[in-house]
Amino acid sequence: MKGFDLWGVVKEIGVDDEGLTEFYKNSYPFPLYKDDGLVFYNEFYGKRKLKLTTWNPFALYGAYKDMTARLKEKNLEGNLTGEGLVQGGIIIFGKDGKAKYAYEEETGKEVPMEDIIAALKAVKSGKTDSSEL
Repeated sequence: MKGFDLWGVVKEIGVDDEGLTEFYKNSYPFPLYKDDGLVFYNEFYGKRKLKLTTWNPFALYGAYKDMTARLKEKNLEGNLTGEGLVQGGIIIFGKDGKAKYAYEEETGKEVPMEDIIAALKAVKSGKTDSSEL
């Protein structure tokens, strides 16, 4: 969307640098920054780890299968390299540099693109403030 820049923040390097480089080249050609000590991450997500919506093993298996199918459909390869518990999300900042919207990743769930686009439009039009996070 015009008027916004896109950056990625990674929590670790030296674990799967080949995979990170491949992801950058093939799927995410935007600037990547290393979050030493998870400072950025902790500020927004508060040391949250793996977020599960259920402990039902059948539901977890189904979500895993759905996730791997989505990865395959998008021609992305997942791996089990790295610590794997710290999840990410999407944060949208306004022109004033303040966070206006945050989405926390949920294991096995597709990113709600309609919500993200609506948030981008709201931020661009100035119809949000930090209290709406």
